[in-house]
Amino acid sequence: MKLAVVAITWHGIALAGKVVTALPGASLFAPEKFRAEAEAVAPAAAHCYSGKVGEQVPALFAAFDGIVAIVSLGAVVRLIAPHLGNKDTDPAVVVIDEAGRFVIPVLSGHVGGANALAGHLATALGATAVLTTASDARQTLAVDLLGRELGWKIEATHAAIVRVSAAVVNDEAVAVVQEDGSGDWWAQHANGRSGPLPATLQRFVRLEDVDPDSVAGVLWISQRAMPEAYAERLAGKAIIYRPGKVA
Repeated sequence: MKLAVVAITWHGIALAGKVVTALPGASLFAPEKFRAEAEAVAPAAAHCYSGKVGEQVPALFAAFDGIVAIVSLGAVVRLIAPHLGNKDTDPAVVVIDEAGRFVIPVLSGHVGGANALAGHLATALGATAVLTTASDARQTLAVDLLGRELGWKIEATHAAIVRVSAAVVNDEAVAVVQEDGSGDWWAQHANGRSGPLPATLQRFVRLEDVDPDSVAGVLWISQRAMPEAYAERLAGKAIIYRPGKVA
């Protein structure tokens, strides 16, 4: 991710130095009046601006994949609100309090990676990550991120993703059918999953072993086309993952 760290106070800039160290390649943005302090904590990464911090937001949204703001949460919400588009294109936004105690994903926490970024920074700073996305807070499966680290492609309608995601976080029975690809997807799952797979996620090795009427959703990891009979019975509650062919 191309990351920007924004700090607007002397104490915030001091903390920003630690954040930049934890995020190699990140750029620090600070007011011109704090140029000396910014260049001292991030010699090769400091960028200073004149005017208000709000005037920098459009350019930051356009140029960076993620923004770490050492600014109050309420202020950040007001600053970014006029520039929000959708979760597939908005950058990840994370807020850190000046004391460095809490790291809070504010925008694009799930798909955009703010939750993962917050977890990384919390570890680096000895802080607490405040995650409110249900799948991350409960350490369960995020169906729209499954296999991302392994290069899997997802095939599903938005409605199906919403429906099956809700089933997972509500502890409804969901079938996980793996016919192809690496079996290491849980340990390598987005944002890290150290506990066991939830008992409500039932594993199968063949789609034909699943009774579509007994589950709220199906996560199918396979290269083959879905049999027509199953396509009809699983309409709106199936998500397909394509691992990609091994060379």
